[in-house]
Amino acid sequence: MSQHLWNAVDDYFNGLLVEEDAPLRGAAEESEAAGLPPHQVAPNQGKLLHLLARIQGARSILEIGTLGGYSTIWLARALPEGGRLITLEADPHHAEVAAANIARAEVGHLVDLRVGNAVDTLPVLADEGVGPFDLVFIDADKPSNPEYLRWALRLTRPGSVIIGDNVVREGAVTDPASTDPRVQGVRSFTELIAEHPRLTATTLQTVGAKGYDGFTLALVTE
Repeated sequence: MSQHLWNAVDDYFNGLLVEEDAPLRGAAEESEAAGLPPHQVAPNQGKLLHLLARIQGARSILEIGTLGGYSTIWLARALPEGGRLITLEADPHHAEVAAANIARAEVGHLVDLRVGNAVDTLPVLADEGVGPFDLVFIDADKPSNPEYLRWALRLTRPGSVIIGDNVVREGAVTDPASTDPRVQGVRSFTELIAEHPRLTATTLQTVGAKGYDGFTLALVTE
């Protein structure tokens, strides 16, 4: 097994099943041209987010970590008219690139892009009384994942879905002695989910164009 083979498999299935159109390709290309890190989800992962949002019947989505807006576009396209997606981005430059990409994809009327550290912005959302969100996608700085989870629980309802991305860290998540704060953030995030009485969840390992990683899918229960 190799990265070359993983890429080839992704290319095969994406060519048949994933409709990555000009605005989506443009979002990835503009993000790269603007010097953003290549951390956006892969096309098939974006399609998975889109399908999960549609299966959920989501009308209200919270995304923590916008980057260049690639996943934002996939999620926004799953919303019905009158739906709303709030996306949080800490870096003003990233947010500027994302805003242009979102506008180019013609989903700006569905998206509320807020700039600032999510640990500061999430309490503002709670004070505003927004939500409950039907789906929360957490894809930002991993050391803050436990805090993001706590806020996600405050801003959701029974039946809401919470997705955490990049949780396998190429297998490093299995090392309790890791000094990497991203690994420890993911481990704490996972342990909080495991012990929380209102969550039932699973994690899937993934391989593909983005390498070896995985995501956690959690359901908020009564």
